[in-house]
Amino acid sequence: MEKISRITTQKKNKQRYNIFLTHEKGDQYSFSVDEAILIEYRLHKGMELSKDLIEKLKENDNFYKSYSLAINYLSYRMRTKKEMYDYLLEKEVDENYIPDIMDKLVEESLLNDEQFAELFVNTRISTSSKGPQLVKRELIEKGVSTRIAEETIKKYTYEIQYEKAMKWVEKRLKTTKKDSLQKQYQKMQATLMQKGFTYDVISDVMEEVKNNQDTDKEWDALMYHGGKLLRRHGRKFTGFELQQKIKEGLYRQGFPFEQINKFIDEQVKE
Repeated sequence: MEKISRITTQKKNKQRYNIFLTHEKGDQYSFSVDEAILIEYRLHKGMELSKDLIEKLKENDNFYKSYSLAINYLSYRMRTKKEMYDYLLEKEVDENYIPDIMDKLVEESLLNDEQFAELFVNTRISTSSKGPQLVKRELIEKGVSTRIAEETIKKYTYEIQYEKAMKWVEKRLKTTKKDSLQKQYQKMQATLMQKGFTYDVISDVMEEVKNNQDTDKEWDALMYHGGKLLRRHGRKFTGFELQQKIKEGLYRQGFPFEQINKFIDEQVKE
Protein backbone atom coordinates (compact mmCIF):
# COMPACT_ATOMS: atom_id res chain seq x y z
CA MET A 1 0.00 0.00 0.00
CA GLU A 2 1.12 3.54 -0.71
CA LYS A 3 -0.15 6.71 0.91
CA ILE A 4 -1.09 10.03 -0.74
CA SER A 5 1.22 12.71 0.67
CA ARG A 6 0.11 15.69 -1.44
CA ILE A 7 -2.47 16.68 -4.04
CA THR A 8 -1.75 19.78 -6.12
CA THR A 9 -3.60 21.57 -8.90
CA GLN A 10 -1.85 21.72 -12.25
CA LYS A 11 -0.87 25.24 -13.31
CA LYS A 12 -1.99 24.93 -16.94
CA ASN A 13 -5.20 23.03 -16.25
CA LYS A 14 -7.10 23.75 -13.05
CA GLN A 15 -9.33 20.73 -13.66
CA ARG A 16 -6.44 18.28 -13.28
CA TYR A 17 -4.57 17.27 -10.13
CA ASN A 18 -1.11 15.87 -9.46
CA ILE A 19 -1.00 13.00 -7.00
CA PHE A 20 2.14 12.60 -4.82
CA LEU A 21 2.83 9.40 -2.88
CA THR A 22 5.04 8.87 0.19
CA HIS A 23 8.37 7.13 -0.52
CA GLU A 24 11.55 6.48 1.41
CA LYS A 25 13.15 9.66 0.05
CA GLY A 26 10.06 11.73 0.70
CA ASP A 27 6.93 12.34 -1.30
CA GLN A 28 7.24 11.97 -5.09
CA TYR A 29 4.92 12.71 -8.00
CA SER A 30 3.19 9.51 -9.12
CA PHE A 31 0.37 10.33 -11.55
CA SER A 32 -2.33 12.88 -12.36
CA VAL A 33 -6.10 12.63 -12.53
CA ASP A 34 -9.02 14.70 -13.70
CA GLU A 35 -11.22 16.44 -11.17
CA ALA A 36 -14.08 14.04 -11.90
CA ILE A 37 -11.93 11.05 -10.92
CA LEU A 38 -10.63 12.87 -7.84
CA ILE A 39 -14.23 13.34 -6.69
CA GLU A 40 -15.46 9.89 -7.74
CA TYR A 41 -12.77 8.07 -5.73
CA ARG A 42 -12.67 10.71 -2.98
CA LEU A 43 -8.91 10.99 -3.19
CA HIS A 44 -7.39 12.93 -0.29
CA LYS A 45 -4.15 13.39 1.61
CA GLY A 46 -3.35 10.38 3.80
CA MET A 47 -5.46 7.97 1.76
CA GLU A 48 -3.82 4.59 1.18
CA LEU A 49 -3.77 3.19 -2.36
CA SER A 50 -3.08 -0.36 -3.44
CA LYS A 51 -1.12 -1.05 -6.62
CA ASP A 52 -4.30 -2.34 -8.26
CA LEU A 53 -6.18 0.83 -7.36
CA ILE A 54 -3.37 3.02 -8.66
CA GLU A 55 -3.45 1.17 -11.99
CA LYS A 56 -7.23 1.51 -12.09
CA LEU A 57 -7.00 5.25 -11.44
CA LYS A 58 -4.46 5.66 -14.24
CA GLU A 59 -6.60 3.57 -16.61
CA ASN A 60 -9.73 5.56 -15.79
CA ASP A 61 -7.87 8.81 -16.24
CA ASN A 62 -6.59 7.74 -19.66
CA PHE A 63 -10.16 6.96 -20.65
CA TYR A 64 -11.39 10.27 -19.29
CA LYS A 65 -8.73 12.22 -21.20
CA SER A 66 -9.83 10.51 -24.40
CA TYR A 67 -13.46 11.22 -23.56
CA SER A 68 -12.60 14.89 -22.90
CA LEU A 69 -10.97 14.98 -26.34
CA ALA A 70 -14.28 13.86 -27.85
CA ILE A 71 -16.21 16.47 -25.86
CA ASN A 72 -13.90 19.19 -27.12
CA TYR A 73 -14.43 18.01 -30.70
CA LEU A 74 -18.18 18.35 -30.17
CA SER A 75 -17.84 21.86 -28.75
CA TYR A 76 -17.49 23.37 -32.24
CA ARG A 77 -20.53 21.68 -33.81
CA MET A 78 -22.50 18.44 -33.80
CA ARG A 79 -20.81 15.39 -35.31
CA THR A 80 -21.95 12.12 -36.84
CA LYS A 81 -20.91 8.84 -35.29
CA LYS A 82 -18.57 8.23 -38.22
CA GLU A 83 -16.95 11.66 -37.86
CA MET A 84 -16.36 11.04 -34.16
CA TYR A 85 -14.96 7.55 -34.71
CA ASP A 86 -12.59 8.77 -37.43
CA TYR A 87 -11.48 11.70 -35.25
CA LEU A 88 -10.63 9.46 -32.28
CA LEU A 89 -8.63 7.17 -34.54
CA GLU A 90 -6.82 10.17 -36.00
CA LYS A 91 -5.92 11.33 -32.48
CA GLU A 92 -4.52 7.85 -31.78
CA VAL A 93 -6.94 7.14 -28.96
CA ASP A 94 -6.62 3.57 -27.68
CA GLU A 95 -9.02 1.55 -29.84
CA ASN A 96 -10.18 -0.31 -26.75
CA TYR A 97 -11.59 2.97 -25.40
CA ILE A 98 -13.43 4.08 -28.54
CA PRO A 99 -16.54 1.83 -28.28
CA ASP A 100 -17.09 2.87 -24.66
CA ILE A 101 -16.56 6.54 -25.49
CA MET A 102 -19.05 6.29 -28.35
CA ASP A 103 -21.62 4.53 -26.14
CA LYS A 104 -21.21 7.15 -23.42
CA LEU A 105 -21.71 9.99 -25.91
CA VAL A 106 -24.84 8.32 -27.29
CA GLU A 107 -26.26 7.72 -23.80
CA GLU A 108 -25.71 11.37 -22.95
CA SER A 109 -27.44 12.43 -26.21
CA LEU A 110 -24.25 14.11 -27.42
CA LEU A 111 -24.00 11.86 -30.45
CA ASN A 112 -27.19 11.37 -32.45
CA ASP A 113 -27.22 10.95 -36.23
CA GLU A 114 -30.95 11.70 -36.49
CA GLN A 115 -30.55 15.04 -34.72
CA PHE A 116 -27.41 15.80 -36.72
CA ALA A 117 -29.22 15.13 -40.01
CA GLU A 118 -32.18 17.31 -39.06
CA LEU A 119 -29.97 20.23 -38.05
CA PHE A 120 -27.79 19.78 -41.15
CA VAL A 121 -30.78 19.86 -43.52
CA ASN A 122 -32.30 22.90 -41.80
CA THR A 123 -28.98 24.72 -42.02
CA ARG A 124 -28.52 23.91 -45.70
CA ILE A 125 -32.07 25.07 -46.48
CA SER A 126 -31.59 28.40 -44.71
CA THR A 127 -28.00 29.21 -45.67
CA SER A 128 -27.24 27.64 -49.07
CA SER A 129 -28.61 27.26 -52.59
CA LYS A 130 -28.10 23.48 -52.59
CA GLY A 131 -30.95 21.17 -53.52
CA PRO A 132 -32.08 18.09 -51.59
CA GLN A 133 -30.20 15.49 -53.63
CA LEU A 134 -26.88 17.21 -53.01
CA VAL A 135 -27.68 17.69 -49.31
CA LYS A 136 -28.60 14.01 -49.05
CA ARG A 137 -25.28 13.06 -50.65
CA GLU A 138 -23.42 15.27 -48.15
CA LEU A 139 -25.18 13.56 -45.25
CA ILE A 140 -24.22 10.12 -46.49
CA GLU A 141 -20.61 11.23 -47.02
CA LYS A 142 -20.54 12.35 -43.39
CA GLY A 143 -21.55 8.86 -42.31
CA VAL A 144 -25.29 9.23 -41.85
CA SER A 145 -27.11 6.09 -42.94
CA THR A 146 -29.05 6.15 -46.20
CA ARG A 147 -32.27 5.46 -44.27
CA ILE A 148 -31.81 8.48 -42.00
CA ALA A 149 -30.70 10.70 -44.89
CA GLU A 150 -33.74 9.76 -47.01
CA GLU A 151 -36.13 10.26 -44.12
CA THR A 152 -34.69 13.61 -43.07
CA ILE A 153 -34.46 15.06 -46.58
CA LYS A 154 -38.27 14.91 -46.77
CA LYS A 155 -38.19 18.18 -44.84
CA TYR A 156 -36.87 19.74 -48.05
CA THR A 157 -40.32 20.00 -49.64
CA TYR A 158 -41.28 20.84 -53.22
CA GLU A 159 -42.37 24.32 -52.13
CA ILE A 160 -39.02 25.07 -50.47
CA GLN A 161 -37.14 23.74 -53.49
CA TYR A 162 -39.20 25.77 -55.94
CA GLU A 163 -38.77 29.02 -54.02
CA LYS A 164 -35.01 28.51 -53.62
CA ALA A 165 -34.43 27.45 -57.24
CA MET A 166 -36.53 30.31 -58.61
CA LYS A 167 -34.68 32.84 -56.46
CA TRP A 168 -31.34 31.53 -57.75
CA VAL A 169 -32.51 31.60 -61.40
CA GLU A 170 -33.86 35.14 -61.14
CA LYS A 171 -30.56 36.29 -59.70
CA ARG A 172 -28.65 34.63 -62.53
CA LEU A 173 -30.87 36.24 -65.17
CA LYS A 174 -30.06 39.67 -63.77
CA THR A 175 -26.30 39.11 -63.97
CA THR A 176 -26.09 37.13 -67.24
CA LYS A 177 -26.68 39.48 -70.16
CA LYS A 178 -24.49 38.37 -73.04
CA ASP A 179 -25.92 34.90 -73.73
CA SER A 180 -29.05 33.97 -75.62
CA LEU A 181 -32.00 33.01 -73.44
CA GLN A 182 -31.75 29.45 -74.73
CA LYS A 183 -28.11 29.21 -73.73
CA GLN A 184 -28.86 30.77 -70.36
CA TYR A 185 -31.66 28.24 -69.80
CA GLN A 186 -29.38 25.33 -70.68
CA LYS A 187 -26.66 26.54 -68.31
CA MET A 188 -29.09 27.20 -65.47
CA GLN A 189 -30.83 23.86 -65.89
CA ALA A 190 -27.48 22.03 -65.80
CA THR A 191 -26.37 23.98 -62.72
CA LEU A 192 -29.66 23.30 -60.90
CA MET A 193 -29.17 19.60 -61.56
CA GLN A 194 -25.62 19.81 -60.18
CA LYS A 195 -26.96 21.61 -57.13
CA GLY A 196 -29.23 18.64 -56.44
CA PHE A 197 -32.70 19.94 -57.24
CA THR A 198 -35.26 17.39 -58.39
CA TYR A 199 -36.29 17.14 -62.05
CA ASP A 200 -39.91 18.21 -61.47
CA VAL A 201 -38.83 21.39 -59.67
CA ILE A 202 -36.28 22.27 -62.37
CA SER A 203 -38.86 21.72 -65.12
CA ASP A 204 -41.50 23.87 -63.39
CA VAL A 205 -39.07 26.69 -62.61
CA MET A 206 -37.67 26.81 -66.13
CA GLU A 207 -41.16 26.72 -67.63
CA GLU A 208 -42.20 29.67 -65.46
CA VAL A 209 -39.07 31.60 -66.44
CA LYS A 210 -39.62 30.97 -70.14
CA ASN A 211 -43.19 32.23 -69.90
CA ASN A 212 -41.85 35.50 -68.52
CA GLN A 213 -38.81 35.88 -70.77
CA ASP A 214 -37.53 39.34 -71.64
CA THR A 215 -37.12 39.46 -75.43
CA ASP A 216 -35.56 42.92 -75.26
CA LYS A 217 -32.64 41.57 -73.23
CA GLU A 218 -32.22 38.71 -75.67
CA TRP A 219 -32.13 41.15 -78.59
CA ASP A 220 -29.41 43.13 -76.82
CA ALA A 221 -27.44 39.91 -76.36
CA LEU A 222 -27.92 38.99 -80.01
CA MET A 223 -26.72 42.42 -81.10
CA TYR A 224 -23.61 41.92 -78.96
CA HIS A 225 -22.71 38.51 -80.40
CA GLY A 226 -23.85 39.44 -83.91
CA GLY A 227 -21.59 42.47 -83.86
CA LYS A 228 -18.61 40.33 -82.84
CA LEU A 229 -19.32 37.85 -85.64
CA LEU A 230 -19.76 40.64 -88.16
CA ARG A 231 -16.39 42.16 -87.24
CA ARG A 232 -14.65 38.78 -87.30
CA HIS A 233 -16.01 37.46 -90.61
CA GLY A 234 -16.50 40.80 -92.34
CA ARG A 235 -12.78 40.90 -93.13
CA LYS A 236 -12.90 37.71 -95.22
CA PHE A 237 -16.48 37.31 -96.46
CA THR A 238 -19.20 39.40 -98.06
CA GLY A 239 -22.78 38.94 -99.22
CA PHE A 240 -24.40 35.53 -98.88
CA GLU A 241 -21.26 33.88 -97.42
CA LEU A 242 -21.02 36.50 -94.68
CA GLN A 243 -24.71 36.10 -93.86
CA GLN A 244 -24.33 32.32 -93.54
CA LYS A 245 -21.31 32.62 -91.26
CA ILE A 246 -23.17 34.99 -88.95
CA LYS A 247 -26.35 32.86 -89.02
CA GLU A 248 -24.36 29.74 -88.10
CA GLY A 249 -22.58 31.52 -85.25
CA LEU A 250 -25.75 33.01 -83.79
CA TYR A 251 -27.63 29.72 -84.11
CA ARG A 252 -24.90 27.93 -82.17
CA GLN A 253 -25.32 30.61 -79.48
CA GLY A 254 -28.96 29.52 -79.14
CA PHE A 255 -30.71 32.56 -80.62
CA PRO A 256 -34.09 32.04 -82.37
CA PHE A 257 -34.23 32.16 -86.21
CA GLU A 258 -36.67 35.05 -86.21
CA GLN A 259 -34.28 37.35 -84.36
CA ILE A 260 -31.26 36.09 -86.33
CA ASN A 261 -32.99 36.97 -89.63
CA LYS A 262 -33.96 40.36 -88.23
CA PHE A 263 -30.34 41.06 -87.38
CA ILE A 264 -29.17 39.96 -90.83
CA ASP A 265 -31.76 42.18 -92.52
CA GLU A 266 -30.84 45.21 -90.45
CA GLN A 267 -27.07 44.86 -89.99
CA VAL A 268 -25.60 42.81 -92.86
CA LYS A 269 -25.43 44.21 -96.35
CA GLU A 270 -26.13 42.03 -99.38
